[in-house]
Amino acid sequence: MPLRDRLLAALVAVLWGVNFVAIHFSLEQYPPFFLVGLRFLLLAIPTVLLVKWPGVKVRWLLGYGLGFGILQFAFLYAGMEAGMPPGLASLVLQASAPFTVVIAAVWLREKLTLVQGIGIAVAVAGLGIIAAERAGVSALLPVVLTLCGALGWAFGNVCSRQANPVSPLRMTMWMSVVPPIPMIALALVVEGPERIGESLATSFTPEALPAVLGLAYTVLIGTVVGSGIWTTLMKRNPSSRVAPFSMLVPVAGFTAAWLALGEVPNVGDLVGGAVVITGVLVATLGVRKRTPTRPVKEPSTVA
Repeated sequence: MPLRDRLLAALVAVLWGVNFVAIHFSLEQYPPFFLVGLRFLLLAIPTVLLVKWPGVKVRWLLGYGLGFGILQFAFLYAGMEAGMPPGLASLVLQASAPFTVVIAAVWLREKLTLVQGIGIAVAVAGLGIIAAERAGVSALLPVVLTLCGALGWAFGNVCSRQANPVSPLRMTMWMSVVPPIPMIALALVVEGPERIGESLATSFTPEALPAVLGLAYTVLIGTVVGSGIWTTLMKRNPSSRVAPFSMLVPVAGFTAAWLALGEVPNVGDLVGGAVVITGVLVATLGVRKRTPTRPVKEPSTVA
């Protein structure tokens, strides 16, 4: 893997880590379910007008949109609004990797190797350490919600794999068409028209500027630029060389949260995080390659 591509992969990890801080600022202005719908609406409109259809079966696109777009971000945003720190959220969401391995083993009958099993067990142990630490400070619910988001991401990953798109980036862009209507409808029921209307009406005030910039960052930098670079790297290099760079996302997330928000992780969070990253790395690098009928592209990973 050339040095240029390594630097680009590290850059994407930084962009995605900062993305969690951008989400934090956006949630200070917009209610979480509406924010998910708004985020994807801003992507869906230009996608329908400008992006070519990815040439996949509709059911897998819908499954990808349900898992990656709706379940992941609905639970993640709800967890962060409930008090999940951005840095810790960037770490716990990495549980999607071992979740993906387990779902693929159950659903697609992919063989679970001993190394993968060990990696999953280590990752679960790390999550247990974090859960115990958070339970001690009465903050377990945000962790559970974020884990549910990771499970949704894993479901979306498996659907994306089944879709087997020629262009993963076009698949990711068209996935954005799925969440807006159901998420905005859910927001109207749960969060109410009054709260949504107030968040929109005050969007152009100076106080709302960090939230608007955070939303713009999430849409343009986190999704379009980050996913664009990542899928290009996946095309140019073996996925086993590129994928481990996603382990830098929590490092960037913790650093960005510390610099922007003064968030200092607890010792238990750091220990548990190190264990989770070790387990995820073992589980993902322990994947046994299979021989597909068509080339399989790895799904994009972005928060």
